[in-house]
Amino acid sequence: MNYFIFPDIDTTLYQASASQNTGLDEILEVRKDLNDAGSNPKVSRALIKFDISDISESIHRGIISTDAKYYLNLYDANPTNLSYSQSLYAYPVSQSWVSGEGFFADNPITTEGASWRYRDGANVATQWTGSITGSGGTWYTTCWGSQSLEYGTKDIRMNVTPIVNKWLDKTFPNDGFIIKRSGSVGNTDTTAPEGNNDVLGNLAFFSRQTHTIYPPKLEVEWFDTKWSTGSLSALSNTELEDVVFYMKGLRPEYKEKSKVKFRLVGRPRYPTKSYSNTASTYLTAKYLPSGSKENIGGDGTYYSVRDDQTEDVIIPFGTGSLVSCDSTGNYFNLWMNGLQSERYYRFEFKVVSGSNTAEETVQYFDDDFVFKVVR
Repeated sequence: MNYFIFPDIDTTLYQASASQNTGLDEILEVRKDLNDAGSNPKVSRALIKFDISDISESIHRGIISTDAKYYLNLYDANPTNLSYSQSLYAYPVSQSWVSGEGFFADNPITTEGASWRYRDGANVATQWTGSITGSGGTWYTTCWGSQSLEYGTKDIRMNVTPIVNKWLDKTFPNDGFIIKRSGSVGNTDTTAPEGNNDVLGNLAFFSRQTHTIYPPKLEVEWFDTKWSTGSLSALSNTELEDVVFYMKGLRPEYKEKSKVKFRLVGRPRYPTKSYSNTASTYLTAKYLPSGSKENIGGDGTYYSVRDDQTEDVIIPFGTGSLVSCDSTGNYFNLWMNGLQSERYYRFEFKVVSGSNTAEETVQYFDDDFVFKVVR
């Protein structure tokens, strides 16, 4: 299954405006600005914090697997002047901070809340490292997430599993992520990408305050597939070549806090007639190809969820989207509170059989399986 939570607080720390807070701005920036001579870099770093208490409780109750994977999703908000290739990093923040209520365009600037210089604003004036030289946030360096950005990369889906696991096992307190390029506290390392004179450009992502459908998300992905076919028969390779595929009981709307079991049906379009029971032959469901945790992408039946308007992939074909089976037929579970309300979504399905053989078939089914999440 794939489940999503949205951030509680976020902000950007700007080296060039070291006391400024932007905790209510719609954009998070990871900038690198050089002067007219192409030197003296000034950077910015983003902070994002998610409340993972529900995830922790679900793990304790055995609902979410202990070997779940965690991905930080950030969405492109018109970056500028990007280099062809670079890397972005996420580290666990090592001190608490206050989000604040500032905007980038404030004049005069807002100084209450986290900034490059302070964790809590200019009035209390708590330095990030407890010393006057500390700036730009502080973070643990023993675990991190990273993603390579090639030219044209827009959105981020970064594996941050090592960080979240440290929060879950209480190794580190959860003070959120700091999103940055490689560099040092205070940006004093002139050999690192943040501190050298290489042109890297300015990355921009939508914040939790965005009025778009693209706020940051922490994605939880775990293998929840169960397989028990009872007395059902498998669809043969020949039958899979011309199969009738549909969803049973798909409703037009689901409440945003619903946890729903969706049923799939696959049967031969032209089943072999049985004179003992000709009518039921056309109605008998058979089970679709099964898959395994060890062979994701190989044999199996997978589902994907797209935004029906934008075509953005919300849940990809993968570890968390492998279909299950019981004695009634194929099914999968989906938690609606990980999707945004008042939006239309669409299921797509991928059926793989005979993978890594000459008989491999891969079929996609997208027959207007649309639903809406409502408040």
